Amino acid sequence: MKFNLKAIGSAVAALVLAAPVMAADIIVVSHGQANDPFWGVVKNGVDKAAEHTGANVDYRAPETFDMVAMSQLIDAAVNQEPDGIVVSIPDADALGPSIQKAVAAGIPVISMNSGSDVAESLGALLHVGQDEYSAGLAAGKKLASMGGSKGLCVNHEVGNVALDLRCKGFEDGFGSSVTVLPTGNDPAEIEAKVKAALDSDGDIDTVVALGASLAGEPSVAAVKAVGRAGSVNVASFDLSANFLEMVKNGEAAFAIDQQQYLQGYLPVAFLALHAEYGLVPGGNVPSGPNLITQDKAGQVVELSAKGIR
Repeated sequence: MKFNLKAIGSAVAALVLAAPVMAADIIVVSHGQANDPFWGVVKNGVDKAAEHTGANVDYRAPETFDMVAMSQLIDAAVNQEPDGIVVSIPDADALGPSIQKAVAAGIPVISMNSGSDVAESLGALLHVGQDEYSAGLAAGKKLASMGGSKGLCVNHEVGNVALDLRCKGFEDGFGSSVTVLPTGNDPAEIEAKVKAALDSDGDIDTVVALGASLAGEPSVAAVKAVGRAGSVNVASFDLSANFLEMVKNGEAAFAIDQQQYLQGYLPVAFLALHAEYGLVPGGNVPSGPNLITQDKAGQVVELSAKGIR
């Protein structure tokens, strides 16, 4: 079931303005740290929802991508008996038991960002996010239509099911040879590895990064470093002000916007309204994807710099 996000946002705002909800206690447990540029935008959405609803919201994440630590954070949240828990689900096998424990304890759970394919089976009320495979598929088809024939998918978090699905979708949509390049979260490392891949294979004409600031910007830098600007298309999932400037200037092909601000905002707002009125949407809320091409990039640069897009 699809929802009109603008209408949902207006309805939430109207209810909040008409009768501010009680101070619900909500805990958000994500796999991404708030100091990560992407997750900083999610956290901004969480904070704004807390402001709008008056809810007491605590944002928690492991120090690194660590599913054992994340499951422990969910377990600790369950023990606090909050009015609701928001979770991302990058690995359902690792996190499923902890999420089911929350549901069994009668705590409403909404998933966001990753986990759209497993949220219902784990007992979550709904999921707010984009279908990662479909987003990758759309990106692959677009890049193939731009003449791409040999691709590189830069995966900075191999094992994160959502990111793996992005690469798989890209490969299927692209319809030609795609190599997955595993890296860490260090932009300098990513630039060096992409540069090495381009140096070793002159046929690579397409690079897809899975995070704009962490990997998209370094990938553009790598293309420039090997002297192949204009002959290698670079696209990235998610947004950063710098990457959007690259798209605007024709240095990158496009960015794939999943509107992660909504992924932070809407679950908190929904759980606060659920605690007060028992209200909840009847299905998942798709927050993306939306391809930000050169003609659109200038419109969202400022909002990205402000941590909203």
